[in-house]
Amino acid sequence: MACLARQALPLRCLVCEEPGADGRDLCLACHAALPWNDHACPLCALPLPAHEPAERCGSCLHEPPRQSAAAAVFLYAAPVDQLLIRFKFHQDLAAGRLLSQLMLQRVPTFVAGPLAPVPLHWRRLRSRGYDQALELTRPLARALRQPLWRGLQRDRLTAAQSRLDADARRDNLRDAFAVTAPPPARLTVVDDVMTTGATLDAVVHAVQRAGLPDVALWVCARVP
Repeated sequence: MACLARQALPLRCLVCEEPGADGRDLCLACHAALPWNDHACPLCALPLPAHEPAERCGSCLHEPPRQSAAAAVFLYAAPVDQLLIRFKFHQDLAAGRLLSQLMLQRVPTFVAGPLAPVPLHWRRLRSRGYDQALELTRPLARALRQPLWRGLQRDRLTAAQSRLDADARRDNLRDAFAVTAPPPARLTVVDDVMTTGATLDAVVHAVQRAGLPDVALWVCARVP
């Protein structure tokens, strides 16, 4: 019934409120202005200068990360940043639906198996009412006809990462995640935003300790 109601409503751009286009709540002008992250390091998804080849960035050459690959569809910039804030903190599930649709326009080549959302702690889930990474991942898995793997669990309620520097973020997340089911042969972990990468690194570490070395990351936006 809710799906039929959405189909009956006219599309409206969530950025400028003009009529939407191409089956999305986004107009053509705002779609053209999106901050796509098409030229980035294949291991950490940091944007690279346009004149440099899309190879490993200096940081990944010096100290390779745990993940086998990473991709971010967007830079964390307008208007994607505000859509993510509305989705994550203001219960705007329509913004999340739009972001999932846009992520499907830039599916990484390494996505060939189950998708796993980064889980919320149950207390934060209860206060927020929904898990934004799960809401982002579920339509991706459905559209790509890949399994949705729910074998990750957040064991500790950690401090908000946004208040911490890079070193404190890593300490904050040490042993915060656990694997509760046998991992698949390949896995792509999905999240909304990658800032320093500390949260995703902790997730990858937990999965690798459970016996799966090949873990890739797919996020909606990367903070430059």
